Amino acid sequence: MKIYTITLITLFCFHFSNAQEMGFEEYNPKSTLVVPENPVSKAKFPFIDIHSHQFRMATQDLSSLIRDMDKMNMGVMVNLSGGSGEGLRAMLKNVNDNYPNRFVVFANVDFNGVGNSNWGEQAAAQLELDVKSGAKGLKIYKSLGLRNKDIDGNRIAIDDPRLNPIWKKCGELGIPVLIHAADPKSFWDPMNKDNERWLELKTRPRRKRSATDPAPWQQIIDEQHRMFKKHPKTKFINAHMGWYANNLDRLGELMEEIPNMSVGIGAIIAELGRQPRRAKQFFIKYQDRILFGKDSWKPEEFPTYFRVLESADEYFPYYKKYHAFWAMYGLDLPDEVLEKVYYKNAMNLLPGLDTSLFK
Repeated sequence: MKIYTITLITLFCFHFSNAQEMGFEEYNPKSTLVVPENPVSKAKFPFIDIHSHQFRMATQDLSSLIRDMDKMNMGVMVNLSGGSGEGLRAMLKNVNDNYPNRFVVFANVDFNGVGNSNWGEQAAAQLELDVKSGAKGLKIYKSLGLRNKDIDGNRIAIDDPRLNPIWKKCGELGIPVLIHAADPKSFWDPMNKDNERWLELKTRPRRKRSATDPAPWQQIIDEQHRMFKKHPKTKFINAHMGWYANNLDRLGELMEEIPNMSVGIGAIIAELGRQPRRAKQFFIKYQDRILFGKDSWKPEEFPTYFRVLESADEYFPYYKKYHAFWAMYGLDLPDEVLEKVYYKNAMNLLPGLDTSLFK
């Protein structure tokens, strides 16, 4: 009996020690579920990626981007990281000299100096020059509301009245503003067993925030919505579905309250893929105000977006385990909705695109 007990303990310790060799972040079991699989490597319709970042566009060889775009049926890439002034013009020259119909570039605003006399008017004037140079929109990074400070060292709220000349100018110029505010609310929530982004925060601890770092999540989000409402003549694209893709009922209320707001689906496909029936209803109802966007430029990740939007597949893997430990389901969207999400809605916000790319 004693020998048997020792043997059990030895076996337990052996297996436990082997299990300990694998870190928790490596645990990624393969599903044994057998269901029909219909991977989608190429979008059913040509599409516009409204949310991409290409920081070296002024000097890079664009032909490699074009090859990747063609493989997945991307008609136009919108580079949100255009900067301003000379740097922006250099990007636009490279595009216009090589592939003038395949890329759109957005300008950015430098928020240094907020608080100085006439800062807003000067920033708006620079933006107007950037648009005359060829910029088709304005991208606002999440640093506004999180990190940007005025000349007195105070956090700049998204609805700070000193920024009003910028939003007003965008309305006058007829250009859209794509804005990323805050981050997922889970980054502000307690990091405990109930936080479904725990693994992401554990492996990337710099993403964790608190109510005072730099402000409560809801406060930042509310600042953004107040600003949208103050400028009804300006068209806003709320990046990442405004971090409400996990609460489509609330997002629907906001869509009703703010008719000048559209939403992009960049970096939140995992939220849509876990609620296919509710998400499909949402896409059908707001089909004229949802835009395709990916965010990070990783061509190998696009097929998951296509599969969620186009297929009726069940329980297939997402590409980033630390973002989502759950599986995806396809929304099986109707063709007329897919066409709007893939390119028609973006074309309405970005007039002047080559329509022959989308036939």
